[in-house]
Parts: sequence; C-alpha cells; structure tokens
Amino acid sequence: MANAHTYLELSEDDGGAHKFYEVLVSGTQVTITYGRIGERGQTKVSAFSSAGKAEAAAAKKVGEKLRKGYAPAVRGQRQARAVSRRPVVSHPSTARQAPVLWRFASGEAAFGIFVDDERCWVGNQRGDVYTVTHDGTVTGRFRLPAGVKCIVADDFWIYAGADDGNVYDLSGKAPRVAYEIAEDVDIYWLDIRDGLLGVSDRAGGVTAIDHEDEFQWSRDGRGDSAWMVRCDDGAVYHGHSRGVARYDSYDGTPVWDNAINGQVLFGWQEADSVYAGTSRHEVYRLAKADGRTEAVYQCDAAVFSCAAAPGGRYVFAGDSHSSVYCFDQDGRRLWKLATGCGSAFSMQYLGERLYIVTTTGALACIDAGEEAIKAAQTGQVPTPVDVKASAALPAVEPTTVLETASAGEAGVVVECVPDGERLRIRVVTPGYETDWNVQFPKGVREAGARYLVEGIRSSGRGGFYRAYGDIRRLR
Repeated sequence: MANAHTYLELSEDDGGAHKFYEVLVSGTQVTITYGRIGERGQTKVSAFSSAGKAEAAAAKKVGEKLRKGYAPAVRGQRQARAVSRRPVVSHPSTARQAPVLWRFASGEAAFGIFVDDERCWVGNQRGDVYTVTHDGTVTGRFRLPAGVKCIVADDFWIYAGADDGNVYDLSGKAPRVAYEIAEDVDIYWLDIRDGLLGVSDRAGGVTAIDHEDEFQWSRDGRGDSAWMVRCDDGAVYHGHSRGVARYDSYDGTPVWDNAINGQVLFGWQEADSVYAGTSRHEVYRLAKADGRTEAVYQCDAAVFSCAAAPGGRYVFAGDSHSSVYCFDQDGRRLWKLATGCGSAFSMQYLGERLYIVTTTGALACIDAGEEAIKAAQTGQVPTPVDVKASAALPAVEPTTVLETASAGEAGVVVECVPDGERLRIRVVTPGYETDWNVQFPKGVREAGARYLVEGIRSSGRGGFYRAYGDIRRLR
C-alpha cells in the first residue's frame, strides 16, 4: 500500500453540507484536499518517518470522515451547489453626485471592506482581495478559492470570510485558514472579537466558534436570512428577517430581542449602540444594554449597508438605488448623494472620508468633509481618479507551505503538541504561560514540529495566546 487514494463526499439534500475530502498516500507523504464539491478546495501535505506511519495517519483521517457521514464517491458526478449571496440588484440614483476622490474597479461585485490608518481592504465575489492606500495606490492582492463574504478586523488580525466556508487570516504574507465553519452552516456574515467568531447564516441562525476553531454554541433566530452579526466584549448581536437579538457570547444565553420593522440587511456597532439597516428603508439604532430603539434614520430605498462616525456622531447609509446618506445622531437627514458606481454593499467612515464597496465591484473613497459636501450639493464635484492595479502585481494564494527559520533568529518559538485527538500549540520561549494554547492555523500544525512566529499576544479575556505575523518552521 505504498500508494493509495480515497475520495469521499458528504452531500445533504436539504441544502446542508456539500463537501468533499480526498486523501492520497504516496510513500511517506500524505496529501489531503478538502472543500466544497465542484471547487478546487484546500490542500495540506504532511510527511512521515515511514510509509507505515503515513498509511496509519491517512486511515485515521478517512475513518473520522466516514463516522461523520462522508461516503466513497466519484469526483465529478455531483455538481457544485450555488452559494447564497445577496442579489446584485442596483438602480441608478437621481441625487446629485457625491464627491468621489478615487475609485478602484476590483472586477466583481464586492461585499468586503475594512479601513484602518494604513490602508483599505476590498474583497469581491471572485475571491480577489486588494489592499489600497488612502491616496489610491494598489499595494497588494490575495486570491482566495471562493467569493469573499466580508472582511473584518480583530485587533491586529484581518480576516476574510469566503463562500467555501473558511475564514482566512490575511495578516501575514499569505492567507491561511483560521476557522473552518461547520459543514451545515451557510454563511451570510461573520464578525470576530478577541478570537471568538460569530457567524450568521441563511437559515436565520447564529453560531459561535472559539479561538481553537471549536464549536461553542448556536441559536435559531425567529426569522431567516441573517445578514447581521456583530461581536462585542461579552455579547453577540444578531439580525435577521424579523429583528435583532443579543446573546451572551460565551454560552449563547438570550439577553434581549427587538422585532423591528423590515428584514435586517446589514449591521454596524459603536461602543453603546448597534445599527441595523432594513429592507423597509430605515436604519435603527438600538441600545446595546436593553435593545430599545434609540433613533430611526429614514432612507428612500432598501438599506444595503450602514456605518457610523465614532460615537455615532454621524450615521451613514447606502441604499439599493446607488445613493449614500448622512444623518446626525438624532436622525435628521443631512444629505443624500449618488455614488456614481453602484449601490454600497458595505461601508466604513474614517477621517472625514466615507469608503464604500459596491454592486459594480468598486472601492470608492468619498470626501465626506463639510466643504466638499456643500460643493457637491450645488453640483461641484472633483473628477474621480480611476485607480488601476499593476498587471505585475502577484496574486498571493492560501498555502500550508511554510518558510523555514533557524534557531536563534528573532521571534517567539512555539511547539505543536498532541492533546488527545487534537493538536495544540504551546509557547516554548521562556516568559510565557506554558499551559496556555496559542491560536494558530490548523492547516500547518504537525505533531512535534516547532515554529518561529513574529510575536505572541495574550487574549483580552486571558487564558490563551494569539500568534501574529509570519510563521516559519524551525529547521
């Protein structure tokens, strides 16, 4: 049995799991490929000291999948199943043009955006993720195996949730799978806080997954199509077709439930409030403490996205008719202007600029300063700069291959150790808690291996560490 090949599939008729798992043994090497049926999936290659150990490891993996309901199949007989996406329905705006400073055409409708002091991130339905500076220079490109649902930040880490059911850490040189969502969860949106992942899904449910990619709890919503999930210290806020609810983030205990008017299509949060954009042309501001409605912001069409200035001083919204709005804190509309590049699927405000990603795939930077808006309301706007990505810019794809490092190089040494049927990562470098696990990509873990990471941070709630920066395997 020097060479052996096993191909398994798990496909449920009710719209649940639709995945494959393939194991190839070649001498002392085991290659595992997995993902959604009809897609190329992710590949992990492991080397063992003998052919017998390689065969035993492969047999164990196959046995685990068979016990979960996978069955032998023939590749290609089942076809890919359509993933759930918000319909790309956008109408032209009749408002005056917004003062767009620059715009970047990513190539496909885009849901994912994150903006910090250094750069802007945009992720589209083709799986491309670009980084762009605030002055409109494209500096990086990742290529994920499936369309990007959303991009979120958690302290240092940047994550992209994709249609293949994986959440990718984009904080290093190459994307790495940080979380693998349960096979029966059809992701609509996600958020991460201090390593705890919250996922809202097509069926209206919400699921919490911890820093070790292990299931914590799930709850069924009263409605369906849950496009909103926001995670905060100790709380998960969940919005679906019938309202918004708050759950305790550690055990899923319901805290409050507000049946607002219309289906929730997007969510935002500030320190004391959550915001829900709805199909009934409104944005609701709800108190985090008790769920009461604090203010309602009236738009003229279904609200695809919303955001707020720090503390809720201004509230922004993007509708299905390619318009963006700005309100004061109490709900008075200050302005409405056209994007000129489609309806905003997601948005973020930073430094008097409103950044949007749209149904046409554009990442646009709008000058939201008072003088620029006043000029736009009289028809005076700048000519937007059309940003282009260099044809030579490489598309970096996810990988489980690691560069190597030598002992004595700068960084923190961690080790992969068996813990029952699981592999854990613990810190070896002195000065750290030796019994704390380290949040670390599962796809590169190998029992007994040591790695050099750029740094280690304690989680906000304590009890585990989080590795950040590039990961290299020690020789």
